Formats: sequence, structure tokens, C-alpha cells
Amino acid sequence: MKQTIALIGAGSWGTALAVLLANKGFTVNLWTRRPELASAIKKERENKTYLPGVSLPANIKPLSGDLEAAIKNVALVVLSVPSHAVRAVARQLQPILPPGMIVLNTAKGLELDSNKRLSEVLLELGLERVAVLSGPSHAEEVGRGLPATVVAAAVDQEVAEYVQDIFMCPTLRVYTNPDLIGVELGGALKNIIALATGMADGLGLGDNARAALMTRGIAEIARLGVALGGKLLTFSGLSGIGDLIVTCNSMHSRNRRAGIQLGQGKTLEEVLAGMGMVVEGVRTTAAARELSQRLNIKMPITEEIYQVLYQKKPVADCVAALMQRPRTHEVEIGSW
Repeated sequence: MKQTIALIGAGSWGTALAVLLANKGFTVNLWTRRPELASAIKKERENKTYLPGVSLPANIKPLSGDLEAAIKNVALVVLSVPSHAVRAVARQLQPILPPGMIVLNTAKGLELDSNKRLSEVLLELGLERVAVLSGPSHAEEVGRGLPATVVAAAVDQEVAEYVQDIFMCPTLRVYTNPDLIGVELGGALKNIIALATGMADGLGLGDNARAALMTRGIAEIARLGVALGGKLLTFSGLSGIGDLIVTCNSMHSRNRRAGIQLGQGKTLEEVLAGMGMVVEGVRTTAAARELSQRLNIKMPITEEIYQVLYQKKPVADCVAALMQRPRTHEVEIGSW
């Protein structure tokens, strides 16, 4: 048996990663704050709440309660909790984390109150060796062993390559990238565009509209990302265009499904009540809008999605607003 990995968070993505790691031979301490969920997973060898239909190998150990026991003698700590819970969990981890331990964050979002990237939150709380995992990777497919590619990002190349070695397997190809800022922002901001394409689908606007939103969406993601220190090339990679494509086109995407329902006329409150899981794009939209206003970055799609989510603007009115914007060039830099 190989080393033990602590996986904090037993949602769909955390469970899928636990299955992948267990199939590689690692023992996985799968920790959840909910004792009843840990008990159900242990008894049924399946996470019927968040990843139904996927059997959990015997070397996945569901745990709850004592977080210190979950990270004792492990080779890596993986955070797979929603973005709004990252700070609280990191506060619990900081005083008990072994020196030099790498903490890998797999959530995709921005912290709403501070608008910070999640690695910034971890570093601010004293977690020193931080990496992120991002890219087009629905839990429903990864958990079933279907092929996917992701990117491990860290400022320290050694840390990124360590994560790469842990997760690399015949069904998951892992690349590395030193652009932590760009990778995080690409993974977070694409959820806003997935809400937008979902709304367009809910209105029945067709393939052309979805393609336009995705193309112009990656333009405004990159515009904000570069202003915040990310590298332009990163947004054409797995955590940029790659994640955008899968999230905007797949019914596995909670953000797209939420957008479809909003486009069909449901209220945000109705949509969220029926989802049963976190829709990261809702909080991220508010954070990204505030960042864009602070930095004077044009993000027209993000602005319209904000108006739908927080100001109850009719979705159809947003389409008109986007289509009737003043004329402009496709690219900001260039010449005839």
C-alpha cells in the first residue's frame, strides 16, 4: 500500500478524486464535517448524496470530527470544500498542519468578502506550500475513470511537480503551470460565463449565441486575469478555454444548469433551492464585478449576469443590452 492522502471535503469532486487516488493505491482519508455523511459512505461504499453510482474502493476511509486525525502522517492535504468554506477550514488546519506539508486546493472560485483568490486566502492564514488543481474535469466522469486532463499550478515548480506525480495516472493527465494567478482565475471566472450560456440556452437562443458568449467570455476573463497578474497564454490553456468549453456545454455543470433555469424564468432563490449543491458562479460573479469596477476593466457579460442574479433584471433584457453595445474592435491591440 502506498502513502496516505488526506482529502478534506466529501462533495462530488472530493469523492471523485478520492476514488482516483484510491485506484492508484493510496489510502485516502476522506473527511467531511457531516458525521451522517461519513457513516453513510462507510456503510454503503458509495456517496449517494454527491456522486451516486460510483463505488468507493476499500482504501477510502470516510472520517468526520477530528481533523487532526485525518491529516496525521499523510503525504498531501487536498482541500475540496466550496470556496466560501476555504477560509474556515484553513483556520482549522493551520495550527495542526505538519511543517512543510503541501496543501492542494481544488475549489474554483473567489472569496466573496475579500475578492481574493483561494490560494491567497491559504497563504494569508500561514499555509506556506500551496498548489491548485484546475481544468476541464467533471466529477461524474473522473469518478467513473473516463479520461481527463488538468493542470497543477504552484509558484514553486517542485510543489507543482509533486502534485503532478501524485495524481498522474492512465485516466488523468496532469500538466504543470507556474502561473498560479492565471490558473485560479480561469477556473473561477468561467463559471460566470457558464451561467450566461445556460441562460441563453434557457431562452432557446441557439448555438451561435452560445459560441459568442464563450468567445467574448474568455476575452473578458483574460482581460481581468492579466490585470490581476495572470499570464495571457494561461487563458488559452486547460484552466482557461478548456474549462470554459466543458462548463458551458455540459449538463454536468451546475452553473450551466442553473443558468438554463434562470433563462426559463425561475428566480435565483428557486434555482438554488433545487440544486442541492453549491453553484460557485453566483458568488464569483459578485466578486469579479467588484474587481472589474475597482480596476476599471470592461466585463460586459459579467455585468449583465450580476444584474440578473442580484438586481433581478430580466434575462431577455440582458441579451438586448449585450447586442446593442457600442461598436468596437474584436481585439484591443492591433492595427489595420
